[in-house]
Parts: sequence; C-alpha cells; structure tokens
Amino acid sequence: MGTSTDDSEESDGFPPEKRLEASNTRLIKAGIATIPDMETLQECVAYENAHQNRTQILRRLKWKAEELRENEE
Repeated sequence: MGTSTDDSEESDGFPPEKRLEASNTRLIKAGIATIPDMETLQECVAYENAHQNRTQILRRLKWKAEELRENEE
C-alpha cells in the first residue's frame, strides 16, 4: 500500500504540481475543476501554500472544496 500522495497520483495520474503549475490560467482552472475528491484537493492546497501561495488559486480551491462538500451530502 502506497502513501496517500501515491494513491492520489495512481487514481487520476494528475498530481498537484501538474494541476497547478500549468503554463496558463485556463489549464490551471481545468486542473482544479477536475479534482475528484477532498484528499486530492487537500494535497493541492498544501502544494500551493508551499510553493506559490497565489490568492486567486487558493480561492478557486476553496470554491472546489465547497462544491465537493455539497456533492457529498
């Protein structure tokens, strides 16, 4: 059994650095829109906080978290 990061990368093949380090904002938005679960979202938030800490990206991640929570209900 791998670590949670390994599991996330295996499940969708798209780790946080690929989602958030795209060459343009449309690709970053698409990367955020395709986050499948809260675990992956938390990894993306941690990555963003550690590397770029961009307010707009963190805001989009917050919106995605709200969307995922609504879908869980």
